[in-house]
Amino acid sequence: MRIKAIKYLSLAAVLAMGLGGQGCANMSDTDRRIGTGVGVGAVTGALISGGRPGGTAAGAVIGAGAGYLYDRERKRRDYYRYRGRYYRR
Repeated sequence: MRIKAIKYLSLAAVLAMGLGGQGCANMSDTDRRIGTGVGVGAVTGALISGGRPGGTAAGAVIGAGAGYLYDRERKRRDYYRYRGRYYRR
């Protein structure tokens, strides 16, 4: 019974990833980076808190902020790189 449940769970995960990939096709770079941060943060928050909803939500919020900050930094570096200047902090 346990192996059958794992097979169904893995099939559901593959289908969800396929649908999720199609949904991101028209998103901007910022949207994708924030969405990735939310996903990673929610999973990390759930693992750390033992699956509590508050920990999962807090992880998602922190992940969204990290994704946004990463996007800002990436755009700043790309701006300077494409204009022939070096990025300095």
